[in-house]
Amino acid sequence: MRAEAATTDLRRVHVVLPGDIDDPTVPSGGNTYDRRVCQDLPTVGWSVGELTVDGGWPRPDRAAAAALAAALAVLPDGAVVLLDGLVACAVPEVVVPAADRLRLAVLVHLPLADESGLAPDLAARLDAGERRVLRAARAVVATSTWAADRLVDRHGLDPARVHVAAPGVDAALPVAGTCSGGRLVCVASVTRRKGQDLLVEALATVTDLDWDCQLVGGLRRDPDFVDRVRRSIGEAGLDDRIRLTGPRTGDELAATYAAADLTVLPSHAETYGMVVTESLARGVPVLATAVDGVPEALGHTPDGALPGILVPAGDPAALAGAVRRWLSEPELRARLRSAAVRRRTALAGWAATSQRLAGVLDQLRRDPGGHDE
Repeated sequence: MRAEAATTDLRRVHVVLPGDIDDPTVPSGGNTYDRRVCQDLPTVGWSVGELTVDGGWPRPDRAAAAALAAALAVLPDGAVVLLDGLVACAVPEVVVPAADRLRLAVLVHLPLADESGLAPDLAARLDAGERRVLRAARAVVATSTWAADRLVDRHGLDPARVHVAAPGVDAALPVAGTCSGGRLVCVASVTRRKGQDLLVEALATVTDLDWDCQLVGGLRRDPDFVDRVRRSIGEAGLDDRIRLTGPRTGDELAATYAAADLTVLPSHAETYGMVVTESLARGVPVLATAVDGVPEALGHTPDGALPGILVPAGDPAALAGAVRRWLSEPELRARLRSAAVRRRTALAGWAATSQRLAGVLDQLRRDPGGHDE
């Protein structure tokens, strides 16, 4: 656990983060969000003290839980604290007692039980712990309207305490794309929730068309699933057309988007889907599953057009059909590219995210106390 030096600034927030936040081998939307708001909150009047806690979140060992307890214990009474939900919701026995002394807000990137592949008893245990933590916190921050509504319904929270601060996106130049539209990219950690196995299954049925696909994302979070995806690629004879590149960040990731014709996101669950707006910022259309917060991220152009294609989750046939249409219909490609370029002008930047979060923290600083029963 690492903590920054204390300060006497009256508008100070202590942000509790997972220890791998800056690890380039395991990039995630949650880590990107956390890093950006820590960087940007000072521009809207809040100084930030970072508390990074190592551990296998959201299933920490005793040492990790003890490290979090020690980090919270040294904070002064009444301190404003923003906790990443991946850390906070895993250890209610640590966080709930601290909620009586500190002004806690929890930032939920993904409800813990929504992770794919969990055993039912583990999912139930994580869900129950999350409920205890979110009811004890004075504020809850969700990254989409869909997620906020789900948390209210799922955990019986007071809607007035649940706020939305959607991820922003950096402005980028639009890209032209290729004539064939065959450069496909899927940017996501290679895990069961992200559904790359379904994408491989879908692409195996459209080998008569011209395409290649890069699966860009971390390979460490679910190695068994990564092996399964690799086997599927080999068994389908697609080693020369589908490539697992590993994670990319910064300029390398920007270059990946710039070279793409279509971003594909076949997730089973997705609270928001930052890759959707990152693609649209470059005028790259998106083919995604119509799940959770993804339709919200995709949005519409000012004139109501959809800048991509939505298909049902868990349906490789529907995914394959959409890919075939994209590759076979030049008019469709032109229409979706035009819509993506128009949609990019309405995307909010990270400054808007930090402003919304600062508003929540201001309320928290003035709040005399109280949480859900």
